[in-house]
Amino acid sequence: MRITLLAAAIGSSLVAPNLVFAQQQNTQQQATNNVETIQVVGSRLSLRTETDSATPVDIISAETLAATGITETAKALQYAVPSFNFPSSSVTDGTDAVRPASLRGLSPDHTLVLINGKRRHSSALVHLSGTTGRGSSNVDLNAIPIAAIKRIEVLRDGAAALYGSDAIAGVINIVLKDNASGGDLNVQAGQTYYGDGEQYKLSGSTGFDLAGQGALTLSAEYHHKNRTNRAGYDTRQQYPLLENGDPDPREQTFNRKSFHVGDAAYENAALFGNLNYQLGDGELYAFAGYSDRTSKSGAFYRRAIQSNTLTEIYPDGFLPILAPDVNDQSAYVGYKWAIGEWNIDASAGYGKSEFQYNVENSLNASLGPDLTPTEFDAGTLKNEETNATIDAQRFIPFINNSDLSLAMGISYRRNSYAVEAGDEASYINGSYQDRPAGSQGFTGFSPDSEVDESRHNTGVYVELENQLTLDFKWGAAVRYEDYSDFGNNTSWKLSGRYDLTDQFAIRGAVNTGFRAPSVQQLYFTNISTLFVDRNGELVPEQSGTFNNISDVAQALQIGRLQPEESTSASLGVVWQGDNGFTLTVDAYQIKIDDRIILSGDVSPEDSQAVADALAGTSAENARFFVNAVDTTTQGVDVVAAQTFDLGRYGDLKAQFAYGYNDTEIDAINLPPLLDGLEAQLFDEQEQLRMTDYVPKNSGSLGFTHRVGAWESHLQLSYFGDYKIYYGSGIETYGAELITDVAVSYHFSDQLSLKIGAQNLFDEYPDKRSEGNRFNGIFQYPLTNSPTGFNGGYYFTELSYSF
Repeated sequence: MRITLLAAAIGSSLVAPNLVFAQQQNTQQQATNNVETIQVVGSRLSLRTETDSATPVDIISAETLAATGITETAKALQYAVPSFNFPSSSVTDGTDAVRPASLRGLSPDHTLVLINGKRRHSSALVHLSGTTGRGSSNVDLNAIPIAAIKRIEVLRDGAAALYGSDAIAGVINIVLKDNASGGDLNVQAGQTYYGDGEQYKLSGSTGFDLAGQGALTLSAEYHHKNRTNRAGYDTRQQYPLLENGDPDPREQTFNRKSFHVGDAAYENAALFGNLNYQLGDGELYAFAGYSDRTSKSGAFYRRAIQSNTLTEIYPDGFLPILAPDVNDQSAYVGYKWAIGEWNIDASAGYGKSEFQYNVENSLNASLGPDLTPTEFDAGTLKNEETNATIDAQRFIPFINNSDLSLAMGISYRRNSYAVEAGDEASYINGSYQDRPAGSQGFTGFSPDSEVDESRHNTGVYVELENQLTLDFKWGAAVRYEDYSDFGNNTSWKLSGRYDLTDQFAIRGAVNTGFRAPSVQQLYFTNISTLFVDRNGELVPEQSGTFNNISDVAQALQIGRLQPEESTSASLGVVWQGDNGFTLTVDAYQIKIDDRIILSGDVSPEDSQAVADALAGTSAENARFFVNAVDTTTQGVDVVAAQTFDLGRYGDLKAQFAYGYNDTEIDAINLPPLLDGLEAQLFDEQEQLRMTDYVPKNSGSLGFTHRVGAWESHLQLSYFGDYKIYYGSGIETYGAELITDVAVSYHFSDQLSLKIGAQNLFDEYPDKRSEGNRFNGIFQYPLTNSPTGFNGGYYFTELSYSF
């Protein structure tokens, strides 16, 4: 019996997410219109669906995720939930391997991710390049294979009072498969219309009955993908002029498509297990996962004419390849039992993310041609999280012959973060001919950047829920958290729903929330060579990211990071027609104070205080994590669904979803010693990144038709315009409409074949203006397109169930 976000969301402030098991022991589950309905027996809050809740909840079934043949979990979720954004990125260092994803236009770390109702650890990677969510670390959803997923529940409402830190924009709960028998096998292969990006994926899942006392479900996936490349031709001079001043003849034969601009090549292997077993008078449950991904993406091409190239090794220049090894592992175990009227759930879990930077086809020019390696271990980032919770829940007789659900519990969490230095050759300055130091493409972490720090926190909560009448339900929750680094926080939530008729209801909620600064933001530090935009030219500089316990941050009186705090309100209407038509419309507002940003670069030329702080370092500029910005986000979500019985022509299911969100900056607050440096620390580019880098409007319209042995799926996905700031100003990229189509034939109840196309009409985003194409190489936006710039993709898929 899996703990579901839907059950936890009813009444908005629902029974504690780990405590619904007492009601769910008699749960019946069924799939209706690709949306799972959950029948809760023994409670007045029965027959709970996504339209019966007091807050908006999307329930995405495994069938919906797989309908269009999308191979990545995060991308499939993006096309299923319009308010979820998963933009593409290229030439962005580690972000090419772990891309950021966000909900309701907020930061990636404003969304809490759960697995089976338990907190999931985030990636060790900190997004440092010019992507959405710069300075954040998000959960790597692609480390969780689609083959292991039973459904995904998306609570689009603040829920810090229910779950603790991070749940400002909402909560994503991934429910793992839990079948006791049977399984499935799947093989998919495809490539882009362009002729690259070839990929194949092998996946499967199977369940085992444990002597009638429980089930063990194992799921595995192997995914191989070749890179895509949409780079323009590099028309720049590549070689030094000859002694007589003429161009080198090799200019005529040089392969000028020298950059890799597109999706990274990667291999990903994952294994997940999910177990439940009746033990004694209770239930033992456990789940675990392991994934390992190796990707390869290009950095900037180093020309033979440049000082960071050694022509003795690379006569024609070279393209450094970032080849990080990304490893995720997690395990949870728990036990549920009853003591008198109380239902108890005790659990403990561990998660770990490792991001090892490897650089290939590179060199350290400062070591000279005789000493430099061409491959480097540039260092490793590690994030570990341990959770332990004890929850208790019972029902108490209440007024009007109703039952009051009382839930309470205590949780403990320990987070640790480590930065391990790379090979000495990846960061050392060998002083050869004053050449640049460090591995080209990504400078390794030096011993000065090494960190091994941790923090812990304890939380307690109380939640109440009551179906006071047949028409009215309400909920309330309060949670207190105490952290070892910044102190404490208290958050609360109130919610309610009133059914005016059998078909029409209104619902709403108000809540406060918080997000504790992540250990990545607290402790990440590094000095490396970055390409910085200086008056439209990208020039290499020694750029330092200094954490808040560093001497530099203390000299500038940055101060310890404090939690972000939010106040949210939502109001919605629900319509459930007699003919099966459902419609929900929910408006919301989220105000966040003291948002944490990764600042822009400040240099000694900007102020004497910066010059003094950097005097003892090798950095030419510095940036910090700092609480600096207050924002307000407003939006509306619309979801509608209808099933049509076409008689002998089969049945047709139609689903429509639309999301609008707009974020505005209310205030910018910087430390006193940096007063007057707003233009450097949080400039127009960073402000735009927070407000307009993702589309404000997005929507989808999907149709699934079944007749006989045939099944077809058509989806239209709309992504509104978005903006990007370049050195020369702001560019607006127009809306995109993507058409996905897939047709399946079922040879039997077990075997089926699907063929399909994603981006059927081969749509591309608008091109960058001529002045922002970096000599014609970067044709498309590198970081923000919600659809990427690969064009159309066709595939075939063979599935077998047993």
